[in-house]
Amino acid sequence: MVISGVAEVTDADFAAEVLASELPVLVEFTADWCPPCRQMAPVLGALAQEEAGRFRVVQLNVDHNPETTNAYKVLSMPTFLLFREGEPVRSLVGARPKRRLLQELSDAL
Repeated sequence: MVISGVAEVTDADFAAEVLASELPVLVEFTADWCPPCRQMAPVLGALAQEEAGRFRVVQLNVDHNPETTNAYKVLSMPTFLLFREGEPVRSLVGARPKRRLLQELSDAL
């Protein structure tokens, strides 16, 4: 699912796009068949635009990228992992409103 301002990452470019990023990166582990993931699309699009200088927002399709999904033991969709300096520093599972998502991420940014 394509969201404006939200890049798609894959097993092949995850290290370069997420782990090597100078900015913190919020990764949504998503799937095409996941209704709560679709609910998060406008939230993630807005976050990507509003917080562009503070952190990046990307998506990883779990069905097409099993290596990264398994490496971080992602079992539920959507799962959000916030990476800073190549390390996961916050993990959140499930859809939530933008304000709550930002609150839950704020101390990790």
